[in-house]
Amino acid sequence: MLKGKTKSGFKYEISDESLNDYELVELLSEVDENPLLLPKLIKALLGEEQKNNLIEHIRTESGRVPMDALADEVAEIFREGRQTKNS
Repeated sequence: MLKGKTKSGFKYEISDESLNDYELVELLSEVDENPLLLPKLIKALLGEEQKNNLIEHIRTESGRVPMDALADEVAEIFREGRQTKNS
């Protein structure tokens, strides 16, 4: 289980089963060339409930969900996971 909190304060828990999923790795390999896969990647990584929590966490006062903020949060989760794994 990978638990953490991003700099913006989003708390997450990712199961070992999710991290050990071939389809997640496949999405990771394809998302740079096809950014439209990002929602599917986030759902595969965090699950539906945490995905929705993340979206609400970064939603602006105007009701928008900035893609750059979403991508930054996901990148930070992966960086933290990599650092934790290497510790």
